[in-house]
Amino acid sequence: MSIDRLSKPALQKLLSGKVNEAAICVIKFYSNKCPFCHKLSSPYKDIAENKEYSDLHFFAFNIADYPQAEKIIGFNGVPTITLVKTGFNTPKIRVLKDPEEPNKETWYHLNDIKEFIEKEK
Repeated sequence: MSIDRLSKPALQKLLSGKVNEAAICVIKFYSNKCPFCHKLSSPYKDIAENKEYSDLHFFAFNIADYPQAEKIIGFNGVPTITLVKTGFNTPKIRVLKDPEEPNKETWYHLNDIKEFIEKEK
C-alpha cells in the first residue's frame, strides 16, 4: 500500500470523529527540516508496503501545515508515529512512545513501529 500525504482538513476530520467508516490509519508526522524524518521515510514505506498491513491506511503529515496537531494529539517533536482508529464518535488515537535508545539515523527502530502497530490495531 502506498503512503498518502494527509492534508490539514483531512487530519482535522480524522481527529474530530467525522470519519464514519471503521478504519485504522497510521500517520507519520514529520518536518522537512528534520534529518530523522527524512531517513525514516524508507523504513516507513517498507512497513506500508508489507502485505501484512494491507488493511491499514498509511499517511504522512507535515507538522508545519498544522502545528497545533502536536498539542491536540499530545506528542512532542517529530518524527512521531500515531495510530488512529476511526468509525467512533471519538476516534481512538495512540502515539508511539519515544524510544529509550533512539536509532541514530531514523529515531525509531523498525521493530518498535511494527510492534506498536500490532499492539494497537
